[in-house]
Amino acid sequence: MTDISDESAIGKLPPPRALGALPPLRDVIARHGLMAKKSLGQNFLLDLNLTAKIAGAAGDLAGKNVIEIGPGPGGLTRALLDTGAASVHAVEYDGRCVEALQEVVSAADGRLVLHAADALETDMAALCPAPRAVVANLPYNIATALLTGWLENIDAFESLTLMFQREVAERIAAKPRTKDYGRLSIVAQWRAKVEIKFDIPPSAFTPPPKVTSTVVRFTPKKRADAVPFKIMERVTAAAFGQRRKMLRQSLKQLGCDVEKLLAAADIPPTARAEEIDIAGFVRLAEAYMGQAS
Repeated sequence: MTDISDESAIGKLPPPRALGALPPLRDVIARHGLMAKKSLGQNFLLDLNLTAKIAGAAGDLAGKNVIEIGPGPGGLTRALLDTGAASVHAVEYDGRCVEALQEVVSAADGRLVLHAADALETDMAALCPAPRAVVANLPYNIATALLTGWLENIDAFESLTLMFQREVAERIAAKPRTKDYGRLSIVAQWRAKVEIKFDIPPSAFTPPPKVTSTVVRFTPKKRADAVPFKIMERVTAAAFGQRRKMLRQSLKQLGCDVEKLLAAADIPPTARAEEIDIAGFVRLAEAYMGQAS
């Protein structure tokens, strides 16, 4: 990971400029040749009213340290700086965008720090001290992987406000006995309060994606259980690995006495994974830990 908030990392910064006097995003894109790359999952959001709405969905960010993933030309970055955040740490893989953001660095008076890095390989909590929040228009191709990693350590953040494809957002927020309910629904709602905020149409992006996007806010939950994240992942993977089968069959992948496991969790052996709520999966994970010990 490379910090590039100073001149030495990328060359001389442009002259200082107030945030409100920054050039339009379309001018930045044209000047730096920022044609969105499909391989990087890039779809730039240029409507500053929408970027302000996303920043607002994160709640009060004044005095907090905010982490952004994939800032691109900097539309959401500008909105986050306008919230009064103590600092914004932007993680960007694309060197073209890093160069294009230098004007914003200069105008931010030390509050914007760029990290030229791969978000999948970056410890976000190590970028800045608490209180910290993540606010990002995530690249679609890595959004679920990033979310899963953050959920495992969600207590390190005050909140996550993230944009996904709508179908992914629906899976995250799905309830038992619905077609979208699955592993992602369980781990997300187990570790966080999940709030669907609003949709953004394809036409708001450059280039327009083929899908509608949805902003979702995650707030860490206080929980009474001590189930490790990896255990919950293992149990839900087994349960949904054969989604249409009864749990007495699908849970055999765990290599334990399934009948005793289900009895300990007070779950009927004829139940299917999609019928079990979060509390039920917590009981299953606790029973599995008890058998494994």
